[in-house]
Amino acid sequence: MPAPRTLPDDGRDVESFATILSEELPGHWTIQYHQHARHEEQFTHAENVWDLNEVAAALAEYALGADAHLVRDDGMGLYVTVHPRHEEEFLVAAIAPASVAPEAYAGVREPDGIAVPADAERAARAVTADLLPRYEIALAQVRHNAMNPPQPEPGAQQEQVVMTWLEDGSLAAVTTTRPSAEVLLAEGFVWESTAQAYVLGGDDTRAQAHAVQATGARLARLGIATVLRAAARPAAEATLPAPPPGTRTTARTR
Repeated sequence: MPAPRTLPDDGRDVESFATILSEELPGHWTIQYHQHARHEEQFTHAENVWDLNEVAAALAEYALGADAHLVRDDGMGLYVTVHPRHEEEFLVAAIAPASVAPEAYAGVREPDGIAVPADAERAARAVTADLLPRYEIALAQVRHNAMNPPQPEPGAQQEQVVMTWLEDGSLAAVTTTRPSAEVLLAEGFVWESTAQAYVLGGDDTRAQAHAVQATGARLARLGIATVLRAAARPAAEATLPAPPPGTRTTARTR
């Protein structure tokens, strides 16, 4: 997995901007500010960002340094961070509710985040007019799905993305649909024509694990299952004798 791009210190203060933004938005919002001591913390705080477009791409490509969560009294949440490609802008995205079953997200379009000006008053107008209405519609659809889960048709098969661990520690994902491919690319997978798969390097195993987790969560929201498999072992290894009686074996899913 390529190293993330670092950003110069251009003076933008995520906490101050988010504080003023919260005061300009409708409703009462509380703020949770996060300074990232390590790049891995960026993925932890962005785990439920409800976006497959500009914000997802920024998270996959850049070390953003800090973020803020704005949480409204009714549970709605917004993710705020700097825009890595425009010094006079910030990024704002919806946060998906973590308590809802992944199946409820199937068929619901992601309320992708938006770029907003560094002027918090203008940013609040943009969020109120654009992001919040789409967020509220998506939330209503997800909550409806959660209360009225669809009954699967007899014989119907769920779409799957198959990920295979390779000997060098990288991960190869195979899909034939565009939505799945967009998710993989946004989370750092790179198309390799020789492998005919989207490959995620294993140089940074912690970042790789976060990418796999985020990919699985976003695919689940699209109603797409993720299957992890180990690479096929050589014949000599596959025919090793069974362990002697009394040896304890543990099955583990990566």
